[in-house]
Amino acid sequence: MDIDGIISAIVIGIVIGVLGRLVVPGRQRIGILLTIVVGIVAALIGTAIAAGVGVANTDGVDWAEWLIQIALAALGIAALDRTRARR
Repeated sequence: MDIDGIISAIVIGIVIGVLGRLVVPGRQRIGILLTIVVGIVAALIGTAIAAGVGVANTDGVDWAEWLIQIALAALGIAALDRTRARR
């Protein structure tokens, strides 16, 4: 992976993480770095799921892929928030 791919993965991870955080109701007790990490992981896994289902790489914007990625980010943020709340 070259530097352009790494930078774009970080930018997409930030966007996915922030959108996933907005979907989760209430206040989350995780920092911005964890949000970015969750977003990057959700973007990578979401892309793989979308490719497996056959909704990736369509003409125009891949709305289904974005929805999968945001849903995964919301699940990851909610899970991390719950583990933080128990401490």
